[in-house]
Amino acid sequence: MPERTPKALRQAIAQHAPELLPDFDAHWKRAIADAYDVGPVPAFMARWWGEYALARDPELDAHVCDLEKRASESTDINEAKALLEEASKIHYRVRDLAPGE
Repeated sequence: MPERTPKALRQAIAQHAPELLPDFDAHWKRAIADAYDVGPVPAFMARWWGEYALARDPELDAHVCDLEKRASESTDINEAKALLEEASKIHYRVRDLAPGE
């Protein structure tokens, strides 16, 4: 993982997950670039840190997508809940990765 700054994260996305870059830039412009305070930056970074962490690991990304897809198709509420909880744990785990991991 890169340094935990917007600039370093954007560079890492551009290099290793360029398919995310248009959405990253659009979100930055909409939520941060034209803002008069930096309040939204931590939430922005948390979201995109996790997005990048998953995108750089295609197997993990595919696993999370599969969990979410299976949950959306499940007719058993307990099964759907368990699948979404597993996906959520992965999302939270990758958001906590430190630079260099």
